[in-house]
Amino acid sequence: MNNTFSDNHQIGLASTFSELVNTHFHGTMNAICWQRNVAGDFKELVSKLQLQENITEVSVEDLLDLQLSEKGNMAREIILNDLQLLTDFGALPSLNLLKCYDRDEELDFFSTDVYSFHVDRSPIGTDTFLCTYHGTASDIIPNDQVEQKILIPEIRAKLRELHDGPEAEFETFLKDYFFDLHYQPKPDAKPVNLGQGHLWRLAVDHPSQQVLPCVHRAPVENDGEYRLLLIC
Repeated sequence: MNNTFSDNHQIGLASTFSELVNTHFHGTMNAICWQRNVAGDFKELVSKLQLQENITEVSVEDLLDLQLSEKGNMAREIILNDLQLLTDFGALPSLNLLKCYDRDEELDFFSTDVYSFHVDRSPIGTDTFLCTYHGTASDIIPNDQVEQKILIPEIRAKLRELHDGPEAEFETFLKDYFFDLHYQPKPDAKPVNLGQGHLWRLAVDHPSQQVLPCVHRAPVENDGEYRLLLIC
């Protein structure tokens, strides 16, 4: 067992998919990990899939069309099973072959892309599921180790200048442009890497959620290496 996960108050552990989806978030626990050692050659899958753009959604048909070795087929079966489990649960999983995400470089003092620590917001009661099968994996960070960027005085002052409107509309402006979703790690922060092959469930920001949303970020990709990521 990975001590990084088992010793972390933010993370709950599951040994089955049923445990993953039925365990309740509580207290400071807002991430649950179905920890597993997945067998198979996921690199083979990545090498045979075709990247159309920086992010390409891979369909079940795309996977089934691949001619694979025994280990490649094992990897494919794991992904197909994960997709089916999540679909049967009522989620809408997407398998992405990913070179990189778009960068937000419009403001030099505030990035709102997924490489920045952020939380997901949903108008309905749902959670974020993700699994990295190949390539670099995402990071999460405990909520007490980050500051909401809009509350940092120098950043807030610059956002007020950018808003340049009535004070009563400032908070709405922050939400409309997703500034309120982003966080800055404190100096002693210790992010946790989610690793490969584990299926994760992360709490999102919505009115019925009983815990704080899970702060996470996409990793910077390794040069020349694509990620294979399930997300919903």
